[in-house]
Formats: sequence, structure tokens, C-alpha cells
Amino acid sequence: MERPAPTSGMHHVALNVINLEECEQFYVGLLGMKIEWRPDNDNVYLCSGNDNLALHRLPAGKRPEGTQRLDHIGFVLNEPGLVDEWYEYLSAHEVKIKAAPKTHRDGARSFYCEDPAGNVVQMIYYLP
Repeated sequence: MERPAPTSGMHHVALNVINLEECEQFYVGLLGMKIEWRPDNDNVYLCSGNDNLALHRLPAGKRPEGTQRLDHIGFVLNEPGLVDEWYEYLSAHEVKIKAAPKTHRDGARSFYCEDPAGNVVQMIYYLP
């Protein structure tokens, strides 16, 4: 059996979060994503182009279950200098920084931080 045609890319990432409002502020207020749809007070769908990030509020007292673990979410930047600008901006807003900006062996430049739910976010410039 042959493999079907490749996908057209990833459509969305869905995160279960306890602190929905804080996470929404991080992604909308700080990173500049737009609200695409809010079906109710416990769910919000965000975008910054062709992507989609879904935030779903976990019920009170409930913790994520299972073995699935997200390593990080990467946001693309169009110039290497923007990595440092974003680093300074998010640092000034007291966002927890996991790793300072660095240039990788392949010429990419990035840094890592955390959203209010503890999910790791990478801000990255990479060469096509």
C-alpha cells in the first residue's frame, strides 16, 4: 500500500489549561494572536494567519491525564533580529524565560519561554 499524498500542514494545536484568561492574555495581548471564535466561556480559538491555537479550560480540580506530553509550540519570526526584540519585550512583561536567544547550527535563531499554563513557547527565525 502506498502512502497517500502529504498533508498540507498542521491545522491547529489544542491545549487544556486551568487559567484560560491568563493564557488568552499571553497569546492575544502579548503575542498578538487574534480571536477567531469563542463558542463559550471555556473555549477560545486563536489564529495569527493560517494557524489555529485552541485553548480549552479544564474543569476545576481536574489535571491533564494520559501520557501525551507537548514539548513546545513554535512561532515563526521573519527576521533574526526579531528574536531579540521579542525576548526583550516578553522579558519586560515578566514572562518566564526558559532559554535566552541563541543562533543554532543551521542558522536559525530562537529562544524559549513559558505561557501562564507552563507550556513552552519557542519564538524562532529560521532559514527556508
